[in-house]
Amino acid sequence: MSLITLGSSNTDLVIYLDHIPKIGETVIGGESSVIFGGKGANQAVAAKRAGADVKFITQLGDDGFGEGMKKHFKQEELPSAYVLTDSNQPSGIAQIFVSKKGENSIAVASGSNGTLSFDRLTPFLDEIASADLVLMQFEIPFETIEKTIDYCFKHKVKTLVNPAPAKKISSELLEKVWMVTPNESEAEILTGITVNNQKTAIKAAIKILSLGVEHCIITLGENGSVWASELGVYHFKVPFLDAVDTTAAGDVFNGYFASGITQGIPIEEAIRIGHAAACFSVTVKGAQTSIPKKEQTMNFLTKNPIEIEKIKI
Repeated sequence: MSLITLGSSNTDLVIYLDHIPKIGETVIGGESSVIFGGKGANQAVAAKRAGADVKFITQLGDDGFGEGMKKHFKQEELPSAYVLTDSNQPSGIAQIFVSKKGENSIAVASGSNGTLSFDRLTPFLDEIASADLVLMQFEIPFETIEKTIDYCFKHKVKTLVNPAPAKKISSELLEKVWMVTPNESEAEILTGITVNNQKTAIKAAIKILSLGVEHCIITLGENGSVWASELGVYHFKVPFLDAVDTTAAGDVFNGYFASGITQGIPIEEAIRIGHAAACFSVTVKGAQTSIPKKEQTMNFLTKNPIEIEKIKI
């Protein structure tokens, strides 16, 4: 079964600090790293390491950052045929601050990600129409996302939408989506419900279902996730860990989960594996540097079971 991931590629410029600077504050100290990232690339690499057949459609600039990213994709065995180039825009970059608690603050310069229009996808439309699942995020133009969802719906292709960065989505568009995977803040943008615990997460997930989506997973960080569908509502509990860096944890979850779906793994088990990979990732610094191999993920899951509780509504 095939997976197409459509989204951003960024080079992350990461600084590790005692704490994240407030407005007007300068914080001295800490190490720095240049790491491959971008939500689309993170999810594609995670899905590939999880064993999926992944075709990652992205757009880079004609510059050093772009060349470095292409070499990286080759090492990850992501096909180069799906990597587009915009010669008029620089490759996307992200500045990331990471505190000693593992918290992060991120600023992104979209560059070539911001010009990835739907028209640029023309060479890949036949493959999109025959894919088993298309995974998307919101670091490329939203118009491209909308048109891709419409195209997939027309061709009866399942879409998995990770609505990050947070953006309001119309019910007309949500009716065409198979699954959405917001975090707490993204779920609040979608529903208007403040999500800060299991109860409010369930309320938000049920509201999202009422807008037409078949499945909703609201990720809750160290509190796991809530999955809602016509099959019921379930809470997934994850083990407590001392986080080193939470950057890309959500992307790791989505990539691994998407991989599981295209490998025929039941949703419940795909969520478990996604959580295990995400939990492992927060114990390692960086975005793609923190993404575990499948064997590491399964070993982690064996030693750290993910508990599931069915919620009575």
